Amino acid sequence: MRGSTGTGRGARRRRTAGAGAVAAAALAALSLAFAPAAGAVTPTLATADYDCGTWGAGQARLTATQDGTRATVTLRSSVRTPLAVGADTINATLTFAKAGGGTKAFTGTRNPALPARGPVEIGPLSATVAPGDSLNSYFAGPALTMSIFGFPVSCDAVTSQSPGPFVF
Repeated sequence: MRGSTGTGRGARRRRTAGAGAVAAAALAALSLAFAPAAGAVTPTLATADYDCGTWGAGQARLTATQDGTRATVTLRSSVRTPLAVGADTINATLTFAKAGGGTKAFTGTRNPALPARGPVEIGPLSATVAPGDSLNSYFAGPALTMSIFGFPVSCDAVTSQSPGPFVF
């Protein structure tokens, strides 16, 4: 019997198919090794100017991170708090305009302890994002709202982010 020794046409087809599968697996592994990391936001650092009324106005540094669909933004502003504020006591919402329409709100109650007349730092504030979300400073109302000791503080974005919007 010719096919029983493994040297016939059927055996050659099985060896060729096996080699093709190994080559396809190696190519897939290489493409994964050189693919960009999934869920990377760019840029990770941007600045924008905010006006917080009686609290003052100035530039804020926005730092974004992403892990899958979860994203965070931390804001450190040149705006100064008139009173010392305890850690994790500021309830904040930072709103961004989405390219193509709509908004995305990052929320949380995270902040370090802030000394009187110290710069306001909030975050990380979190939100869920979708691939391709492009988020920039929000101009159609308060971009940043905070509740500090029960008092509302609203800040308007007065510039777009530089170097550009966060793209998730």
